[in-house]
Amino acid sequence: MALGRRLVRSRPMAQALVLNATYEPLSVVSARRAVVLLVRNKAELIESKDRTFRSEKLSVPVPSVIRLLRYVRVPYRRRVPLNRRAVFARDAHTCQYCAAPAENIDHIVPRSRGGSHTWENVVAACRRCNTKKGDRTPGEASMRLRRSPRAPREHGWLLVGLGAPPDPTWWAYLPAAG
Repeated sequence: MALGRRLVRSRPMAQALVLNATYEPLSVVSARRAVVLLVRNKAELIESKDRTFRSEKLSVPVPSVIRLLRYVRVPYRRRVPLNRRAVFARDAHTCQYCAAPAENIDHIVPRSRGGSHTWENVVAACRRCNTKKGDRTPGEASMRLRRSPRAPREHGWLLVGLGAPPDPTWWAYLPAAG
């Protein structure tokens, strides 16, 4: 960093949950994008935060949940991609062997021994447990999983995309999240 420059820390960008006209969760957008949808009468405000966006002639509450006024057909069923970020989000960044903070992913049945790269065979692990287990199964290493891994359910894409638990006001609109 060059001299004379100051590090500016800003709040994380506010996000809004976008619901279809049928109240089905569609996506997560920035609060700024949600305001544009509201101002253009493409959506209605369902939940808001305690802050507002202001302009010279307009004041709009910062949206937390919006609903599109017209139905949007979604031609596919979302699948959560299997990657590091997704595994850490599913396992809450916790080692599935000892509950310490996780740093690695571990294949329960090692790939070198015929294990697959699937949701049911991959868990988050700390460095110590990953090294201890090595190229063995948990049983061979005298280790136990804290819980059985599984693929995220229907709205798991949301949890993975955010990388953190969603805004508490969203839970009422996410009946199958997780």
